[in-house]
Amino acid sequence: MPSTALPLKGIRVLSLDQYGAGPYCTMIMADMGADVIKIENPATGGDFSRDTGPYFLGEHDSLFYQCFNLNKRSLTLDLKHPKGREVMHKLVARSDALVGNMRGNQPAKLGLDYAALKSINPKIVCGHISAYGRDTSRVDWPGYDFLMQAEAGFMSMTGEPDGPPVRLGVSMVDFMTGSMMAFAATAAILACKTSDAPGRDVDLSLMDLALHQLTYPGIWYLNEGLVSKQVPRGAHASITPSQLQKTKDGWIFVMAQNPKFWEILVEGLGQPGLATDPRFAGMPSRLQHRAVLTKILDDAFGAKTTNEWIEVFKGKLPVGPVYGIDQALDNPFLKETQMVQTVPHPDRPDMRTLANPLKLDGQRMASKYAPKLGQDTDAILGEIGYSAGDIAALHDAKAV
Repeated sequence: MPSTALPLKGIRVLSLDQYGAGPYCTMIMADMGADVIKIENPATGGDFSRDTGPYFLGEHDSLFYQCFNLNKRSLTLDLKHPKGREVMHKLVARSDALVGNMRGNQPAKLGLDYAALKSINPKIVCGHISAYGRDTSRVDWPGYDFLMQAEAGFMSMTGEPDGPPVRLGVSMVDFMTGSMMAFAATAAILACKTSDAPGRDVDLSLMDLALHQLTYPGIWYLNEGLVSKQVPRGAHASITPSQLQKTKDGWIFVMAQNPKFWEILVEGLGQPGLATDPRFAGMPSRLQHRAVLTKILDDAFGAKTTNEWIEVFKGKLPVGPVYGIDQALDNPFLKETQMVQTVPHPDRPDMRTLANPLKLDGQRMASKYAPKLGQDTDAILGEIGYSAGDIAALHDAKAV
């Protein structure tokens, strides 16, 4: 554990989110020390990722749910019940932020935006993740990561030129949206804590985030009209060789991103003729003759296995093996980095998860299993002033 308190210790965040982007955001904040209270509807079984298979850990709990909700607490609450709204308002009065990932029209309808909550807590920060924004013609549209990959152009640039559009293997738009919202919400909280700045709404849509991630293909089109397409071998759009190459037993990704790395590649392959071949004299000419160079490099790399080539180039040239999920997570390097951790769970004491990639004071942050549905309800109600009798009455009324 870090030698000092976690950076967000003392910050309370109300989490009204489910599935991907929202829970990923609040898990980052929880990892950094925030007290994240996950508010879930008891009538529906809570976050529907709890029931997303194929692997389950008791009722309303799954490995899928665990990977987005570590280090949080769970409070069951019916926000449509008058007593439930009363609890919610008491929590808002004692919290620094609220983060949700509902359809764009829902926060205002449910009274979960700054306009509705500022009279209760003028410093509350309301983070809203939606598919298409809260102030657009698509305000009531549902939407998920894969749709953004499709409409924002990601799929059109992924895969082989003679194949169909291809999505990324994981929901990266969700994860980038969650990461950016964690930063933005924390920044807004910091402003409230260090100045007389009031709270505010912080909005981020999956679509806006996806478009922002177009980066250089986006600016190339906006300024020069270039429409980036699928490139063979997952290659870089303008640098060659920066792509997959065939080896004796599989594939290796090679990234000769600058002249120095090109020279190291040529020397390591034992192909001095490439250095003097006018077709490959510089980046523009190598790009022009990419197909020819790819065939030459395949022939050269085909002489050895992927691991043998890694031994030749490690530490000198950016190269990497192409692994399956099993090889990636059984990689001995992960024992050194401690990116896989054991997080005991009531239904699986040896549950393993991926650690937060950040280090504090050179150390990984510890994780606690994602909570069972409502497991912290009574404790949280007690913290905000409810007596045992009050709590029992709330349960009887099915408000919690």
